[in-house]
Parts: sequence; C-alpha cells; structure tokens
Amino acid sequence: MIVAAAVGAILLASVTLYAVLGGADFGGGLWDLLAGGDRRGAAPRQFIDESITPVWEANHVWLVFDLVIFWTAFPHAFAAVMLTLALPLWLAAGGIVLRGAGFAFRKETRALGMQRAAGAVFAFSSLLTPFFMGTVVGAIASGQVPAQATHASLAAWTGVIPLMTGFLFTSACGFLAGVYLSWEAARSGNQQMQVYFARRAQAAALVTGALSLAALLELNYLDPTLFGRLTGRALPLVIIAGVCGLAAAGLLAAGRPAGIRVLAALGVAAVIWGWGVAQYPVLLPGTGMTLSNAGAPHATLVAVVVLAIIVVLLIGPSFALLFALHGRHVLTGEHLHAARPAGPALASPPPAPAGPAERPGAASRTVAIGLAATVALARVLAARRDRRTGR
Repeated sequence: MIVAAAVGAILLASVTLYAVLGGADFGGGLWDLLAGGDRRGAAPRQFIDESITPVWEANHVWLVFDLVIFWTAFPHAFAAVMLTLALPLWLAAGGIVLRGAGFAFRKETRALGMQRAAGAVFAFSSLLTPFFMGTVVGAIASGQVPAQATHASLAAWTGVIPLMTGFLFTSACGFLAGVYLSWEAARSGNQQMQVYFARRAQAAALVTGALSLAALLELNYLDPTLFGRLTGRALPLVIIAGVCGLAAAGLLAAGRPAGIRVLAALGVAAVIWGWGVAQYPVLLPGTGMTLSNAGAPHATLVAVVVLAIIVVLLIGPSFALLFALHGRHVLTGEHLHAARPAGPALASPPPAPAGPAERPGAASRTVAIGLAATVALARVLAARRDRRTGR
C-alpha cells in the first residue's frame, strides 16, 4: 500500500508539473485568440511567441510521463478511462498536434493569409486541449467512469461537473499565462505588455474563482461524499488555493510582479492536490478501484518509483538548464524583449529563418528523448523482474 501510494503521489506530482508549465502555454493561445486584429494584436502575439518558443515542446514531456505511469502502474483504471472517455481524450490529443503545427507554421510562412490561418489553428486548438482534459478529470472525479467499461460514453463527460471542469481548466490556463507573461514583461522592462497581460490575468482569476465555487456547490448536490472530503481533510489545500489566487490578483493590481509566478503556480497546484487528497485512496470514484487493489505487481510499482528518481536526476537538471537559459535571454529571439519599444503596436516583418544553432526546441527535444529512453529502460527492467518473480 505504501509503494502504491508513493506511485499515486508521483503521478499527481507529474500532473501538477504539466498543469503549471504546459497549462501556461495553452493559456498563451487563449490570449493570442483574444488579442484582436493584425495591427492591434501584433505586439501581444509577438510577445507570446517569443516567451513560449524556447520551452513549449519540453513541457509536453510531463504529459508523456503521466500517461506512461498511469498505464504501467494502474492498467485496469487506465483501460477504463481510455475506453469510456476516448472521444475527449482524442480531441485533447488532436488539439496538441494542431496547436504545435499552427505555432510552427505561423512562424515559418511568409504569406499573410497563411499566417492568419496557422495562427487561428494555434489559438483555437490551444483551447481544445485544456477544455477536454478538464472534462476527463471532471468525469473521473464525479464517478462517471465504470470499473468494467465496455464502450465509449458521451454522457460520461457531457454532464454538468465535467463541462464546468473543462471551462475551469481553460480559465486557469489563461490565468497562469497572464501571470507568467506579465512577469516576463516586467522583467524585460516592457511596461505596456506588463499592464496588458496583468489585466487579462485578473479577469481570468475572477472567472476561475467563480467557476471553482460553482463547481463546489454543484458537487455538493451530485456527490456529497467527495464534497465532504474537499471541505474536510482537503480543506487546507482549498484555502491555500483561494489565498494564493487572491494574493496573485492583488499583486497584479498593484503592479508588483515579485513572487507572483510562485503564487499562481502554488494556487493551481493546491487545487490539483486538493482533488487528489479528497479522492484518496480511490482511483475511480463510484467503483471499488483503489491504489492498492488496482495497481500493477509490486515489482512494477517499485520500478516506477525508481524511474521517478531517475527522472529527477536526469530530466530535472535538463529543465533547470533550459529555464536558466530562458531566464538569461540567450535563446532564440529573446533579445527582442528588451529592445522592443513600448509604443503603439505595429505589425512586424516575418522573422528570418533560424540557423542550425538557433533552432528552438533542440533542448526540449533532448529532454523528451532522454525521458523516453528512461521510460523504456524502466519497463524492460520491470518486465524482467516480474518474470523472475513468477508474476
């Protein structure tokens, strides 16, 4: 039970990392969509591109890590979720693919019409993934996934709680992106963009708070047991989430960016861990699946824990290096942050093609390859150990 609980905590931690890092990237697509026309939206769109280009590929590593751990450690629950919620999961995956394609082609194409089309694909697909991922989490939390799933279910993820969770995820991503971009603008001395994104982060914070309260009230009606746990043993985390959200909104209003990223990330993390603590030790509410009775063999769970340690030792420094380079403005195009005047937004000419040493994503692809190799090695070792123990 201890090993299974440790694996559950690792899974929740990797979900948190994907939410606070990748979620901000999706939120950037939301503000890209709402930036306005070609002339009015040129400056914020360029700022968004330059801010997320060095890191956006790397953040998807945590999604791969989540899926591999869920599949390896809790295969029966994984099968039930993947079958029942196949449609929103495929839509979320499609959003990731389309978003990456739109983001890449918009930067490479020279024709204005193609830039607009690619930008629209990037912006709209940035909303698809967090929304449908939210419906998946909402369906699981509200007990809509049966243990013995036999077919995909439309009703499982189109109820009130799943849809509200989808909108909640989307607004939370917008909040994170607004906070991160406002902080980035303040660090670069771009007061115009700092104020621009601070206001949008405040609006997203209000929407996220309202949706959170509405979801809690609805959950009290639909699932009093889970609501009781959220307002019981998980209440400290719920309070932390609310306090962090209010504090971040206050700092945005005061124009004081110091510490604001940590507060925003901590608030979102508290929401995720509050859900995990309230649901513990149940994997699928409404069923008999728990961390202990639905887990893989003990040897496999031990291998997953070892994998997590390897990830911390190998992938952690890689991410630290990536974000350190990003913070020092030595990656592609980041020198333009400080050089851009804070005057009226003007459409900028297409960027020149990057040379081999400037290609964005090289560091993040290295991170992804390293994680994939580590996962493959861990699975081979786990399989061999299972065979030796006769499981």
